[in-house]
Amino acid sequence: MKEIFDKHLRFQLGKKPKKGYKVIKLCKFGFPQVIKNPPLVDGKPFPTIFWLTCPHLVKEVSRLEEAGYISKFEEKLRRDERFRHRYLKAHSFERMLRKPFIPQNLPKGVKKKLLSVGVGGIENPLGVKCLHLHLASYLGGVPNPIGKEVSKLIPSLECRDNYCGRRLFDKENLNLKGYGKLR
Repeated sequence: MKEIFDKHLRFQLGKKPKKGYKVIKLCKFGFPQVIKNPPLVDGKPFPTIFWLTCPHLVKEVSRLEEAGYISKFEEKLRRDERFRHRYLKAHSFERMLRKPFIPQNLPKGVKKKLLSVGVGGIENPLGVKCLHLHLASYLGGVPNPIGKEVSKLIPSLECRDNYCGRRLFDKENLNLKGYGKLR
């Protein structure tokens, strides 16, 4: 199954996925929407635990970013104390998820960095950085209030037309591109 997901993710991300990932959420067509990454990849820090892979969701979230929603959420964090408190808890939750996977023998500075940054490696706890990582965090199971609101702003959390399947499937000769002939 991992080989199939590797190929799906290579298509979705446009590059080879990081080593050690785990598919967390699939769409109704069976393609990854969110993956979970380890905090260290090839010995280098990688603080983004959850990664949004679904092209449909990436496109929808990009539209929200283009419409100024990063600034809108940063403003909401400044003025809404309850929302801010829930957001800070999401950062703590992701640090808690990261902690068991950080080796004890890791250099002190690297360990400190991985244990201090929040969702998606955000250093400023009241910064938003990117809406994609917040939606991935929320869909990955973190009670992330920005991710939750982003999910409500998107008309549908799944494409209607099996975009990934259509793009990977070569209808002329019943080949899956990069998979070899079907038997």
